[in-house]
Amino acid sequence: MNTKDTIVALATASGSGAISIIRLSGIDAFAIAQQIFIPYSKKSLQDLPSHSVHLGYIKRSEHILDECLATLFKGTRSYTGEPVVEFSCHGSPYIQQEIIKLCVEKGARVAQAGEFTFRAFINGKMDLSQAEAVADLIASDSEAAHQVAMQQMRGGFTNEIKLLRNELLNFASLIELELDFSEEDVEFADRNQFQNLLFKIQKIVSRLIDSFAMGNVIKNGIPVAIIGEPNVGKSTLLNTLLNEERAIVSDIAGTTRDTIEDEIAIGGIPFRFIDTAGIRETTDKIEHLGIEKAFDKMHRSQIILFIFDSLIAINQPATLTNIKEQINHLKRINEGKQFVIIANKSDLISSKQRTLIQDVFPEVLFLSAKNKEGVSELEKQLLSFVNMGVLRNQDTIVTNSRHYEALLKAQAEINRVQEGLLGGLSGDLLAIDIRQALYYFGEITGEITTDEILGNIFSRFCIGK
Repeated sequence: MNTKDTIVALATASGSGAISIIRLSGIDAFAIAQQIFIPYSKKSLQDLPSHSVHLGYIKRSEHILDECLATLFKGTRSYTGEPVVEFSCHGSPYIQQEIIKLCVEKGARVAQAGEFTFRAFINGKMDLSQAEAVADLIASDSEAAHQVAMQQMRGGFTNEIKLLRNELLNFASLIELELDFSEEDVEFADRNQFQNLLFKIQKIVSRLIDSFAMGNVIKNGIPVAIIGEPNVGKSTLLNTLLNEERAIVSDIAGTTRDTIEDEIAIGGIPFRFIDTAGIRETTDKIEHLGIEKAFDKMHRSQIILFIFDSLIAINQPATLTNIKEQINHLKRINEGKQFVIIANKSDLISSKQRTLIQDVFPEVLFLSAKNKEGVSELEKQLLSFVNMGVLRNQDTIVTNSRHYEALLKAQAEINRVQEGLLGGLSGDLLAIDIRQALYYFGEITGEITTDEILGNIFSRFCIGK
């Protein structure tokens, strides 16, 4: 990306709307805006104060294109850290494109994906992890995702990493200073104090690494497989949870041949529900493929909702035993996953019959998907599987796989430093591992980076941000 050019792009969503914002950023932003925008005050944009908004019109030759507002950001006091003019025009796609074309004709070029935020990073308005948080904030579709992105964008994660890096850098400097006085055999770095620092860093890094499991859940949602025999109400349950007719519901067994997925937020946490084909013996090749896919989705899920028809279970005594054997088998081949056993159509059985089912499955959840009874209890149980403490405590949560990988590498280097310190390793060898740990911490904030990493990060942004 050429940061010397003046760039322009639509900063709001494309398509028709009440208002659109077109952002112009770069050294020539005001000179270009001056040629196309005429404020009703008739004053030059260069003479107007920064952070001010002015009503006027955009003109092509003698033709008025639109009446709009121009917001001015002078010098480095802008999102990008360079002069910015934003036009708030009427949300016609034609008007949007004409204003952008006018800016290009006067010397701007159309911005690439993420180029405005890239310039904010290059100009020191934010570090790399904060820039990535901007993309996460735009993509956030739940309360938890929004909360984590806001914390990272405001520098919570950055501050932790910078603090660790600075403390480690101080000791690295002292150890390397010792190398200059190796003949005098002096120690500038207190080894006991250094050992305590390494323990502290290990603890913080381990906590950040462990938080990635929660971060991954927040960012991508918790996959939940709905499993059971045909016609037990799996599709009805999916529709009830989503509050829409997402899956076809029929009395005919085997209606669901493929998986159907959709996501909703419960208590601010996204859950991705997967309706699967009913599990049974079949000679139908297509249904058999659907059942195979059901097992595959089950293995990939973190939570499994096993649902059965409570009325059939009561009327056919052998059914409860078969269900128990089936659940035990699924638990064996899905070790470590959370199971919720659901007795559906519970509105059709008596309280005495419910007790018979509870004798076999003490943890059973009674539910009527059709009548939406017991759904809130199911949602509470799903939330109980999520560690909400880190969110409530406002702890830093790692959601970015690049940060996670860098932390793992930094942790490995810190462990090497500690082993070397306990083993009496010489200062020059300790310094090598410390420098490598500093390198990985620097990768997170962008103090150390490459064009390849930057290109990969900012290419995922939308144009106009």
